[in-house]
Amino acid sequence: MRESYLVLIPLVLYLLATASLGYIARSGRSWNDFFLAGRSLGALQLTGSLVATILGASSTIGLVGLGYSKGLPGAWWLLSGAVGLLVLSKIAHAVRGTGARTLPDLIGNFYGSSAKKAASALILIAWLGVIAAQIVAAGRIMGALFGYDWAWMSATAFVLVAYTAHGGQRAVVRTDLLQLCVILAGLILMLTICLGSAPGALNGLEFPTSEQMNPQDVVSMVVVVGSMYLIGPDMYSRVLSARSPESARVSAMLSAMIIVPLAFAITSIGIFARHLLPEIRPEDALPLLMTDVIPNWAAGVVAAAFLAAVMSSADTSLLTASSILTLDLGLGSGVRARGLAALFVGSCSLLLAMSRPEIISTLMLAYTVFTGAFLVPVLAGFQRERLGLTPNSATAGILCGGITSLMLGGVFPLSGIFASAFAMVIVSVMEKRWSVLG
Repeated sequence: MRESYLVLIPLVLYLLATASLGYIARSGRSWNDFFLAGRSLGALQLTGSLVATILGASSTIGLVGLGYSKGLPGAWWLLSGAVGLLVLSKIAHAVRGTGARTLPDLIGNFYGSSAKKAASALILIAWLGVIAAQIVAAGRIMGALFGYDWAWMSATAFVLVAYTAHGGQRAVVRTDLLQLCVILAGLILMLTICLGSAPGALNGLEFPTSEQMNPQDVVSMVVVVGSMYLIGPDMYSRVLSARSPESARVSAMLSAMIIVPLAFAITSIGIFARHLLPEIRPEDALPLLMTDVIPNWAAGVVAAAFLAAVMSSADTSLLTASSILTLDLGLGSGVRARGLAALFVGSCSLLLAMSRPEIISTLMLAYTVFTGAFLVPVLAGFQRERLGLTPNSATAGILCGGITSLMLGGVFPLSGIFASAFAMVIVSVMEKRWSVLG
């Protein structure tokens, strides 16, 4: 724990700047403006917001931990995101062209109300885990400097609820641009200090696989994690807020290109930590680097950078979950309903964070369940008539894929995807035969 409270200065400046910008950029009262920024975001705004959103808990504390435990192949966590974004850039124009408000709304356009309701409920449950991981990360970062992880987690949840319910999508996007600059400054500073402390740490590294991460692990990660960037509701909240289909396509492509070098840079920090701090828990690598290696004058800047990474991802995830709860599950889209939705989601995520304080394992569980449930139904939805898929087949695919992933995903990460596809085919074939017989 740091004894000097000089580290608070950069943190306070960052929080004041973010809060001020968020207040000034507050969205309007209509649901279209609050949740989708009036569908007015250009490619550069979308790109900055997407990259800032991507650089959350998993891409900071989690990825540093993967670099510590897996070596350079740990970069596949974020490289998988680049693969997913490149594929998303190919269908972004079609997604934006549907005019949907949320991912469940898009699924409803494809398959009907039953599939929409099933998708809404399952996404909301999965996203509680995603938000919980961000809250845990904030607690780890601030707790490393000042202690009392649980208190910082509670404070983070409170700030997220207040900030998101007040500002909406415009505030989230504009603060993301500021937070991206803070993140990049902190990363550069930390890499510079680590290079000076362990100059030979990056020699002789293995890639794309290693003894700690075999080809099967890489494939599973690319499919499961990459799918979150291809069909993730937070990614779609950006695409659906785009000014045009072309803006959506360009922003997805640019974001993929930007996060590739960042994947290797952040993973390298974990490799440096393994040389400087052997025999620690991988997910403690980043917090302990801040307390044991980074000098006092730089600790506050680095902490502000990684807190910005967590907040820029958490506010998007909270806004996404709140939009699903209000627009898709019928809570209502008024100001009071938005506040209640944010409070409910934030409270449930905080409880989950307190009970399950592991970042990568919590995210991997949420990602596995989500991918198993939605990868096949969403992608197949664009060709549903050609494939002969029925509305009930999507509901069956979502439920079978999600349940299978929840039960078997820890051992067989791709099992839910196959179960989802199988269920969709079987239900479609059976329904067509029944209609003929009837």
